[in-house]
Amino acid sequence: MGTAENEIVIDNLTKKFEDVIAVNELSLSVLKGELFGLLGPNGAGKTTTINVLCGLLQPTSGSVTVGGYDVSKEPKKVKKLIGVCPQDTAVFPYLTGRENVEFFGNLYAMPKETLERNVNALLERMGLTEDADRRVGKYSGGMRRRVNLVMALVHDPVIAFLDEPTVAMDPQSRRAVWDFIKGLNNKTIILTTHYMEEAEELCDRVGIIDYGKLIALGAPAQLKEKFGAENLEEVFIELTGRRIREGA
Repeated sequence: MGTAENEIVIDNLTKKFEDVIAVNELSLSVLKGELFGLLGPNGAGKTTTINVLCGLLQPTSGSVTVGGYDVSKEPKKVKKLIGVCPQDTAVFPYLTGRENVEFFGNLYAMPKETLERNVNALLERMGLTEDADRRVGKYSGGMRRRVNLVMALVHDPVIAFLDEPTVAMDPQSRRAVWDFIKGLNNKTIILTTHYMEEAEELCDRVGIIDYGKLIALGAPAQLKEKFGAENLEEVFIELTGRRIREGA
């Protein structure tokens, strides 16, 4: 299934929790340097898929390779390659923004000069320099999300998993994050989001999943043309609308 160009390969992945099938025979691949959107309603299996890719969950069946390594067999090698911005903000409120980022950089044993350079550059690009030395507990929710994103990328990973990085942000902050993500053109990225305009703006390709199954795959423009839609949101609603019809 994989080729030399594929950075991430998901092959017939299934993940069950007791009697719930969260991911159901999912197969797809992400090219090196691609910004791939993983879309779906709440409970569709997006975060579960990300957690398997990160090595936080073991698959029930199927296989996943990241950067050429089998995640189940070589998780330590995978973790050296990846950065993860989780769906739930994970910061230390009594540390400053800078201290939060430095703490995560030190977990990767980054050289002091490289860490300082990366911290300063990323905080500036995220518009956080002025507030970098304030305690994060005093930050707005959007600022905490931006710090979380910087923490995920401070060690300059080649692969990044961004799980709803702009959730609950105001439009101005969201646009700033979009510009930031667009500048990560040397990385392979999987992005999950409920904002269809965000996926349309940022993603080279998207995969739409529902009930753990892949139901559509392609560039946003291709999917719009295929379904005769004006935007990606119309495609998404048409494909996933049975959740509402069934009262799910």
